[in-house]
Amino acid sequence: MKKRAQRRLTRRQFVGGALAAAGAAVGAPAILRAQNPNTRLNIAMIGAGGRGAENLNGVRSENIVALCDVDAHALEKSGARYPQAKKFVDFRKMFDNPKDFDAVVVSTCEHTHVFATMLALEAGKHVYCEKPLTYNIWEARLVRETASKLKLATQMGNQGHASDNHRRVKELIQSGAIGPVREVHVWVSRAWGFQSEEAAKRNKDIVFVTERPTDHAPVPPGLDWDLWLGPAPARRFHSVYVPGPKWYRWWDFGNGTMSDLGSHRNDIAFYALDIRSPLTVEAIADGPAHPEIAPATMRVVYEYAARGEMPPLELTWYQGEAKPKIWTDGGIPQWPDAQLFVGDQGMILSSSDKHMLLPEKDFEGFERPPQTIPNSPGHYAEWIQACKGGGPSMANFDYAGWTTEANHLGNVAYRVGRKLHWDAAAMKATNAPEADPFIRRKYRKGWEGILS
Repeated sequence: MKKRAQRRLTRRQFVGGALAAAGAAVGAPAILRAQNPNTRLNIAMIGAGGRGAENLNGVRSENIVALCDVDAHALEKSGARYPQAKKFVDFRKMFDNPKDFDAVVVSTCEHTHVFATMLALEAGKHVYCEKPLTYNIWEARLVRETASKLKLATQMGNQGHASDNHRRVKELIQSGAIGPVREVHVWVSRAWGFQSEEAAKRNKDIVFVTERPTDHAPVPPGLDWDLWLGPAPARRFHSVYVPGPKWYRWWDFGNGTMSDLGSHRNDIAFYALDIRSPLTVEAIADGPAHPEIAPATMRVVYEYAARGEMPPLELTWYQGEAKPKIWTDGGIPQWPDAQLFVGDQGMILSSSDKHMLLPEKDFEGFERPPQTIPNSPGHYAEWIQACKGGGPSMANFDYAGWTTEANHLGNVAYRVGRKLHWDAAAMKATNAPEADPFIRRKYRKGWEGILS
């Protein structure tokens, strides 16, 4: 308990900026140890199955010295690959001896991201965290500001940010190829969440459920259910929650498609158009918000102020069966997941790995601008290089914190049921005090003190 109390005090000092020198001292061992680019990092993995197993592959060039998972089977499977790694079930115990590792990869479920990430940052460790960066807006602000104070290498797991396609689209917009961009439409076709049984079948949802189960089932052997719940309110185990990603539709554990795929698909707009905080946010869906389950289909409209020489912008997000009118009318190629940038002189249609200028006839013979943004060495390689003294990784927490906040705001507007006027500095919806519980949550006893 003494060690954890000391960490909480240090975090408050870091975020308040009172002890910048102390922050540098805490971070120094990991940073200095990784200055030589030929030195392999000692990495601790929090979450060893599912996304954790994928991330483990992404950093396998380094030394994997610790593995942690609440599922004994996932821990055993990854442990067989790295028998020398220390094994943990509770990631809080891993930080009792942080000197053993330089960097941490966080691949837990969304509702525990902030706890593992903050313990790592406070211990002076570089951090890679899966998307979405945090469970809510307050947590995203906390992580972004803390990482900024500590100057550690960070990366959120939105792998597409490292794509060449992102860079080429940004160059086109910067060059003025389609003129000033005043409108962006972003859509994803995945429809998981609260919907009718007919819609769930039509959309191939991985589980159909419209209410919290009143029955329960035995906890699967090897799963520490209490640790899996972590800071979320206690509930009995049921197969509609795990294995992942079933959990992501439940408000207690995640925020549905908006925060999950929004981390990927909204990213290119934030990157290309230098977006940060919106002025207003409005969500449109069929019927009121369900108290327990995130929606399968929804539309969210964001209004952004002018940025430098760029004009005010309206960004509309569509998930599930919602699509832009120009898409449903057949005015553009009907790519299932994409972004449409609408400029005064044309449009860019983009997906994760391709893009095109529209209308095509208007861009016949178009000469592309020269490449000005270097290609990425790879999403994981960026972070590893940053840990070893290279430049900052592109999806670092200072950048990713803003996209995370905006995605969560879409869900907040949906849950409140009206257009929000957003004061980013105060972290308040000025016209909707009822939004406050969705901006910052209360944590279950035993977890509430870690971030205080």
